[in-house]
Amino acid sequence: MTKSGVKAKPEVFSSRWGLIFAALGAAIGTGNIWRFPKETALNGGGAFLIAYVIFLFTWSIPLLIAEFSIGKKTRLGTIGSFKYIAGNKYAWMGAWMIFVAVVINFYYAVVMGWTIKYFTVAVSGGLSPGTDTAALWNSFISSPGQIVLFQFIAIGVGFFVVYRGVIAGIEKTNRILLPILFFFLIFIAIWSLTLPGAFNGLRFLFVPKMEYLGRGETWVRALAQSAWSCSAGMGMAITYGCYMKKREDTALNSFLTGLGDSSASLIAGIAVICTLFGLSISVSSANETLASSGTGITFIHLTNLFTTMPGGVLIAIIFFLAMSFAALTSLIAGFESATRNFMDHGWTRKKSIKVVATATFLGGIPSAIIFMTINGMATPAFLDMQDHVWGLGLILSGLFVAVAIWKYGEDRLSIHSWWHSPDKFRADVINTRWNDIYIGRWWSLVIKFLFPIQALVLFAWYFAQTLYSPDVEMWWMAGSTGVALLLIQWIAVLILLYKYNDWLSGLIVKKPGIEPEDGVGFGDEYMEVREEEVEFIEV
Repeated sequence: MTKSGVKAKPEVFSSRWGLIFAALGAAIGTGNIWRFPKETALNGGGAFLIAYVIFLFTWSIPLLIAEFSIGKKTRLGTIGSFKYIAGNKYAWMGAWMIFVAVVINFYYAVVMGWTIKYFTVAVSGGLSPGTDTAALWNSFISSPGQIVLFQFIAIGVGFFVVYRGVIAGIEKTNRILLPILFFFLIFIAIWSLTLPGAFNGLRFLFVPKMEYLGRGETWVRALAQSAWSCSAGMGMAITYGCYMKKREDTALNSFLTGLGDSSASLIAGIAVICTLFGLSISVSSANETLASSGTGITFIHLTNLFTTMPGGVLIAIIFFLAMSFAALTSLIAGFESATRNFMDHGWTRKKSIKVVATATFLGGIPSAIIFMTINGMATPAFLDMQDHVWGLGLILSGLFVAVAIWKYGEDRLSIHSWWHSPDKFRADVINTRWNDIYIGRWWSLVIKFLFPIQALVLFAWYFAQTLYSPDVEMWWMAGSTGVALLLIQWIAVLILLYKYNDWLSGLIVKKPGIEPEDGVGFGDEYMEVREEEVEFIEV
């Protein structure tokens, strides 16, 4: 209700492409530009790409289908969605999902601040030939005042976008920034292909090193990259699903989002790897650079290469502006996911985003100011530790979505519900009469079998890798200390959320299933239509 007593019109994306631009903006972030090239390079090039594509269709896209469908069905954020899909006792799972997304935004705003800083450095002529980019990075990271300032700027821009609402803020911003971002990435990729050693980069990226397909680490890292890259498990798709028109096809939208995100990663991979091979003094030098940390590749090595080439300043300006756009579109998705949950509790959008933005700024200060010097290089230790802890939390979030689907339509979690509920969810919620793509039984089998197997394998590998890591310098992410820091934070949050589940569930005041268009309420079955009455593509 508005102040005048008139019922407010529900927010909804103006078109499918408005939703797709917003979803792609949430998925495409800095990880596509610096993490994807590194992971591809370290895990067999084309061999990694093969594994990545497999997990795109066995984890990320199936999870996006589930999340978009849950959001569209309930018209609620993550907490309310879990309450009404799985049952009152499972609201804490939705709270976990949004908590992870919010904590990731704490330090992600700091990273966006870095990209804005380097854009201003490039524009102001600070990347001239001879610039010591390692010293530039050290000076910046060890200056808390500067980092907090640019963190504040990043949060301020994200706040302004979400404050304006779904259409005027989120959709409009993504409609402008996403095409520009893709143009920038394609421009840099084409430019990188003109460099003398670009062919070595293409060969490094696309030619599979077949021995890597026999290594478990290649497959696990591909699963991790696919899960994190598409924002599957962050609650973004549930939240944006709230604002879908009733006639939207959640399956098609999920495929477009997953494939669009992967395309951006591939273009960024070509741009970064071909630039490194094209400008490095030797192939071995390029390999050594790719083996360094993601931040090192971007803010030290790649930046240094920009300073050594004709026209490099212009390329640096375009590159860091593209990074800033990618970071912003992901940041606002995290803001909106948290804001939606507050709005479900009866708060206004303006009040909600003010609280979310303030919490993000305060929660991100430790990531901004706590650093350590390792081998003469300033390292954002607290930020790295938080990424280590909560990045993996997305996998648990994805597993919780599977649990909610197992519970759908059943009174209790049982073998019976685990076996039949995914099929019921697929028939009731995913395959509506407005679908362009019909999702077959393969999706149910993925949710029943592959999801728990993939999650357990990833957890086992991740904990084993952390526990037996020989890296004593980065002790906060290695050995028993790294495992302990992760488990302590996870267990503390899970216990608190589980303990206050009834309170979280009881705060939901918005009724589920209030459609933006001629309203089908939650629990109403979609009209059954025989296959011969509708043309669709079966997947």
